[in-house]
Amino acid sequence: MPASEVKRAGRGPIRANDAERTKTDILDVATAHFASHGLSGSRVDEIAEQTNTSKRMLYYYFGSKEGLYRAVLSRSYNEIRRLETEVDLDALDPEAALAQLVAMTFDWHRLNPDFVRIVMVENTLRGAHIGDVPGITTRAESVIRVLGRLLERGVERGIFRGGIDPIDLHLTISALSFYNVSNSYTVSRIFSRDFKLPEVQRARRATVVEIILKWVLVRP
Repeated sequence: MPASEVKRAGRGPIRANDAERTKTDILDVATAHFASHGLSGSRVDEIAEQTNTSKRMLYYYFGSKEGLYRAVLSRSYNEIRRLETEVDLDALDPEAALAQLVAMTFDWHRLNPDFVRIVMVENTLRGAHIGDVPGITTRAESVIRVLGRLLERGVERGIFRGGIDPIDLHLTISALSFYNVSNSYTVSRIFSRDFKLPEVQRARRATVVEIILKWVLVRP
C-alpha cells in the first residue's frame, strides 16, 4: 500500500492529509478515553465508533491498543515539552523568565487536565509504557538544559542562588502545577471552596510563582 494512500473498508482510498486528520481525531478521542477509563478500561471499538472509523483502521495506524496508548502518551508529553522549550527565556531577565515559565506551566496543566490524568494512569501502571515512547528521554533532557542555562544566567547576574539542581527545579514546578489539577476535586470538597473558579486559580498561580521565586532568588 503506498505511503501516501491507505484504504478504509468500504470507503476507498484516503490520502495522506486525510490519514493525518484521521489519526489526530483518533488520538483526541483516545486521550479522553484513557484519561477517564485507564488503559485496561478503554475499549478500542468505542474509540473507533466515536471517530467514525473502524477497529481495523485504528490497528493499521497504531498496531494495538497499547500502541495507541503510547501514541497518546507521546503526543501529550510532546505538547508540554514544546511549551517548555519554545519560550525564548534568553530574551528575558532571569527572574522574569522563570516567573513566566512557572505561570505558563501552571496554566498549561490547568487547561489540559487530560494530560494530568494520563500521567496518573501511567503511574498506576508503574511507568510500564513511558520508556517505550520514542524520544521521551531526549525531550526531557532538552528541558533540563533550558532550565540549567536559565539558572546559570541568574547566578551570573547575582539574582539566583547557586547549587539549585535544574531537575529538582523542574520537578517542583511540575508538582505544584500538577497537584492543582490532580487534587482539585478532593480539596474542593474538603475545604468547601471551588478551586476551579477563575479568581481562585489566578491567586493559586500567583502563589506558585512566588514560592518558586522565593526558593531560587538570592536572599536579601
